[in-house]
Amino acid sequence: MGAWLTAFAFTQAFEVPIYLRISDGDWRTAFLASALTHPVVWFVFPLLMDAGVGYWPMVGAAEAFAVLAEAAWLRVNGVRRALLWSFVANGVSCGGGFLLRAAFGVP
Repeated sequence: MGAWLTAFAFTQAFEVPIYLRISDGDWRTAFLASALTHPVVWFVFPLLMDAGVGYWPMVGAAEAFAVLAEAAWLRVNGVRRALLWSFVANGVSCGGGFLLRAAFGVP
């Protein structure tokens, strides 16, 4: 659970500022966007590897899910160009996570 909490904190640190900017400072919308998807990405999608799906296809499926689900959340909450912004936020988060893991071994 500690690894998930660390990864969640990093995700929020990357994504919330982006979502705050495009949601006119709406903390609820900004925080919940990835708070709703992160547990699914972290705990459910890795089960695909048990079914024989490789690591990178699993990451691709998880990130596609996160982008689409967060875009839907943003759109429902009045954010224009929600799919684009969700793609940007998740790209920053995913890329930042990979860089942090390569450099420091976390998250």
